Amino acid sequence: MKGPLLPVSETEQALRGSATFDILGSPHAALVQRRTIAVLVITQIIGTIGVGVAPTIGVLLAGDVTHNEAWAGLARTASTLGAALFGLPLGNLAARFGRRFALSSGWCIAAVGSGILVAAAQGSMVVPLFVGLLLIGAGSAVSLQARFAATDLALPLHKGRSLALIVWVGTVGSVLGPNLGVPGEVISRQTGLTVYASAFLIAALCLGLAGVIVFLSLRPDPLLVLKQAVPAQASAPRRRAGRIRRILAELRVNRPARLAVVAILTAQVVMASVMTMTPVHIADEGGSITIVGLTISLHVAGMYALSPLVGFLADRYGPKLTMSAGVLIFLASLVAGALRPDDMGWIMASLILLGVGWSFVSVAGAALFSRVVSDEARASSQGGVDALSNLCAAVGAFLAGPLLAATNFSVLSILAMVVLIPLSVLILGRERVPVAVD
Repeated sequence: MKGPLLPVSETEQALRGSATFDILGSPHAALVQRRTIAVLVITQIIGTIGVGVAPTIGVLLAGDVTHNEAWAGLARTASTLGAALFGLPLGNLAARFGRRFALSSGWCIAAVGSGILVAAAQGSMVVPLFVGLLLIGAGSAVSLQARFAATDLALPLHKGRSLALIVWVGTVGSVLGPNLGVPGEVISRQTGLTVYASAFLIAALCLGLAGVIVFLSLRPDPLLVLKQAVPAQASAPRRRAGRIRRILAELRVNRPARLAVVAILTAQVVMASVMTMTPVHIADEGGSITIVGLTISLHVAGMYALSPLVGFLADRYGPKLTMSAGVLIFLASLVAGALRPDDMGWIMASLILLGVGWSFVSVAGAALFSRVVSDEARASSQGGVDALSNLCAAVGAFLAGPLLAATNFSVLSILAMVVLIPLSVLILGRERVPVAVD
């Protein structure tokens, strides 16, 4: 049974009857889309297990190698910066050679980084430590790009839920990755490697396996199939500068795309700045490592568990309404953190809501961006947005440390509310954005 007719943007009205729309609606595209989703789900689960080791065991390893809390804090920034640095190059690879080549390259680069971390952990070497963490950030960039790959051949009505599914399955890796120290202890007893080295060895195997699977199985390539709808794109100049100019030109004239980018960046900055400093705040308040671990685990669950629902809401009721709900959830989280910073129960609730708010704003923003960006700038612009969002997250996390040291958790929460203002203004604007296609 069909639902009620929903507003259709000018972009999607123009799409109807075009070669692109015909390809998306073809049986061949539907078959390729199902295969693509299956491959992405499998590799996302396996790959994010390897990626998930960096924010926890990577930070612990940095502290063990450097014996310096400041260096340990920079470890998370290193992997996030790696994700930022690899976002645009991987997007450009996808634009030129397709998703299969870009995704497999990213997973394999991350596997190399994890292998370097094995040596760094075993030999307590500082330089390889940060090189490895920088390279493993490519895994985060690929994990983000995979969610866009899921939308290449999805019908406009289904883009949000397709993207959200890939975000959701990343929950598995995000939960298992930080706990690789447990099987690492078993390997350590059998091989003589340190626990940290063993954990990164498992991560390297997972990341390498994800790269091999996507390279062998992502055929036909969804982005290359989509390009058949735009023959001119195949003969367009491949110069990097040309692609960057197209991205900037796209954002200048495409208002819904600008809203999507602001939403993605805002979600990353608010989430990263508050989440990164919460373990420090809990420790300062006398909380145990168990409380820290439980709080972060609940936060991660909040980020990913509701993704399918968020994708459905973005498709069914529109990205603006979904983003609005996300902003309100963010505000509830930050108000709790500002008013009750000394209560561990409230801090836990605040971090859960922080994750849910990120999910609503980020998933809706990414779904909107994948829907309104032109085919010509699709892969490069998606990679550029991912790179910029990771860079903003790294800067937010980096600045949050000195800010917390100079003030307190309440001030940090209040300043995070200020960051929400530009997005709120854009959401309240009258600019129409795509909702769905009947």
